[in-house]
Amino acid sequence: MSDFPNKARVVIIGGGVVGTSTLYHLGKKGWTDCVLLEKNELTAGSTWHAAGNVPTFSTSWAIMNMQRYSTELYSRLADEVDYPMNYHVSGSIRLAHSKERMQEFERACSMGRYQGIPMEMWTPEEARARYPFLETHDLMGVLYDPTDGDIDPAQLTQALAKGARDLGQKILRFTPATGVTQHDDGTWTVHTEKGDIACDYVVNAAGYYAQRVGEWFKQYGGRTVPMMVMSHQYLLSEEIPEIEAWSKENGKKLPLLRDVDISYYLRQEKNGFNLGPYEPNCRAHWATADDPMPEDFSFQLWNDDLDRIEDIVTDAMERVPALGTAGVSRVINGPIPYAPDGLPLIGPMPGVKNAFEACVFTFGIAQGGGAGKVAAEWIVDGHTEWDMWAVDPRRYTDYTDHDYCVQKGMEVYGNEYAMHFPHHEWPAARDKKVSPVHARIGELGGVMGVYNGWERANWFAKAGDDTSLEATHTWGRSGPWEQRIREECEAVRDGVGVLDLPGFSRFNLSGDGAAEWLRGMITGGLPKAGRMNLMYFSDDCGRILTEMSCLRHSEDHFTLITAGAAQWHDFELLKNALPAGLSLTDHTTEYGTMIVTGPRSRDLFQAIGTEADLSLPWLSHQPATVAGRPCALARVSFAGELGWEVHCANEHQPAIYDAILAAGAKPFGMYALNALRIEKGYRAWKGDLSTDYSLLEGGLDRFVKLDKPQDFPGKAAILRERQQGVKKRFVTLIVEAGDCDAPYMSCLWHDGQIVGETTSGAWGYRVNASVALGMVRADLAVPGTALEVEIYGQKCRAVVQEDQPLWDPANERLRA
Repeated sequence: MSDFPNKARVVIIGGGVVGTSTLYHLGKKGWTDCVLLEKNELTAGSTWHAAGNVPTFSTSWAIMNMQRYSTELYSRLADEVDYPMNYHVSGSIRLAHSKERMQEFERACSMGRYQGIPMEMWTPEEARARYPFLETHDLMGVLYDPTDGDIDPAQLTQALAKGARDLGQKILRFTPATGVTQHDDGTWTVHTEKGDIACDYVVNAAGYYAQRVGEWFKQYGGRTVPMMVMSHQYLLSEEIPEIEAWSKENGKKLPLLRDVDISYYLRQEKNGFNLGPYEPNCRAHWATADDPMPEDFSFQLWNDDLDRIEDIVTDAMERVPALGTAGVSRVINGPIPYAPDGLPLIGPMPGVKNAFEACVFTFGIAQGGGAGKVAAEWIVDGHTEWDMWAVDPRRYTDYTDHDYCVQKGMEVYGNEYAMHFPHHEWPAARDKKVSPVHARIGELGGVMGVYNGWERANWFAKAGDDTSLEATHTWGRSGPWEQRIREECEAVRDGVGVLDLPGFSRFNLSGDGAAEWLRGMITGGLPKAGRMNLMYFSDDCGRILTEMSCLRHSEDHFTLITAGAAQWHDFELLKNALPAGLSLTDHTTEYGTMIVTGPRSRDLFQAIGTEADLSLPWLSHQPATVAGRPCALARVSFAGELGWEVHCANEHQPAIYDAILAAGAKPFGMYALNALRIEKGYRAWKGDLSTDYSLLEGGLDRFVKLDKPQDFPGKAAILRERQQGVKKRFVTLIVEAGDCDAPYMSCLWHDGQIVGETTSGAWGYRVNASVALGMVRADLAVPGTALEVEIYGQKCRAVVQEDQPLWDPANERLRA
């Protein structure tokens, strides 16, 4: 081929809506020498049979941002690239059958308003007036989104492709990639049947083939892509005269309807309906040895399987009786990829330099526009405008085996519209990673939650407590757990508690020059040998990238401890910048951690025979022996009381844990720890600490040393921001809350305007108040300022507190 490109800056593998959107957005950012490879024709995978719905609704801030951007892009794209498209902005209504669903809608409505989406809450009567075919007798209310609608997936993809070509990008159809080779300098060669292409970066946008493509990267540090494939059906009805008459009279389509409690959408399609169920009795495909994925499934479908969806279809016909007057004209049954949480993978490919993922999209049409923007930002800028941890591929680590992915994918699909209550833990594919004392935790009544695959106790139940999943179906703080959390917090406040914390991310760094290298990576300073402190990493924009605890053993020997969820993210941050001669190793799975904390914690260690100096000050660490077993003691407590972290090899943990329990420590869980830390104003990663905020906005000024000689990432941006002043400020709020505490991204109001948002909230059992941490317009971050927090539709008074911990503001208890 004379025009075959032998070189490109980026090669994208996959020609669906996400691949073409990424190519288009790379071109918009000035990278116009990129190539997209498609094994068949554009849209041949999940894109061609997609229904094409384009909602903005989400209870994830990141996903709502991405979907909102898609709607904004699609509304202007036809003119922007001069390619006509069928894009119908019909609006949508979501039906609520319960108080809890109404609360979810109110929360999404509030988030939408903050992002500029004019969502509204309607009464059933208001919905019926706008959708006269709707039965409303059993509804509590309706959420209306005027920006919702549908688009032709093939036209959208071709429009993005035309826009990319017009910018100079190349698209090679019927050119399957056959493999990749990475070179010593980190660049790539992508192999195809028509020739090789040398490039700087590769993007896996291969849709439901993404796992197969991902295998090529394993020899360069990659892993099996965490995904599976679901069979998704939707029905197209014959034409219905009443629908045709209504559309002619009103000059538009009916709003798209979603009955989320029953689990389907119903959309006007020409003069009939498109009915798309998400049935609990769902089916995975290509998940077993007797059902292998074919080499090429382009433009293909499976046979109908209507028995699975019969009950949902019946319900839809009762909700909109006009649907029951028409027959079925066509059934679409095609493959849709699912990640274990139902969200896509967008960002750096874990373990592989200069490789990215933009794949496993369950709602690729709705998210495709925003996904292309995000992927292009990752590739060109090395960071994204919005914090996108919700879709970062590194959110999964080594527990996502095939069994896990299939079980979770089916669970997510069968609960596609389910509410994600704060105390609910999904039951599928559990116990993938457990601590050495997991069985003992269960005997003590531990009610478990999952943290980066690790099982941790959320709370400890007593005999007779309701630990059913049904008990967790509430947005409120009250439930069988509430009294137990209170008791656990009081035990830590008045006596001593112990928390088993498996899965703390733990890295060892050593080698000549390690200290100097770290100084150039972090915003602040390093501790002395035998001491520990917090280190913050900034991106080039001065935003909060991550936080690590640094334990210094000697001049150039460190242990770095970070959040369980951050394991692959933070290890990669260090590894990708590591100079030759330094050693960085991950010991997360080899050690256990126990938090022993409370005013009697020193007495407990003395009682069980501890060979350690228990008089060493706060933020010290030392090798020790507890109950005859070797360990390390770090004098620090995320609970904000006198206490130590006990770090030990897995084989020693059972003996140490049993000795601590026998000496009178009360086991406590993650819910209590969250309540305790929020009273101290301690930040949590990817809630309070995220790239949505700068270090200065986050109130982390004391961890920033602009006068040090090292030119750490973000230094210039932070210096500039310090000179210009911050736009937001981190605050602690006391909230006059009702039954619910403020969830992440609850709007803060002042004088009828949204002026900020909460980043976390919980009941503080030591201060006996509802506490929220958040970000507010800088001029309002003054102690005593009265604001309002919107919690599930209710505006609650909130008062800005002094910039210090609510509990033990002088840290006297920690230092005792």
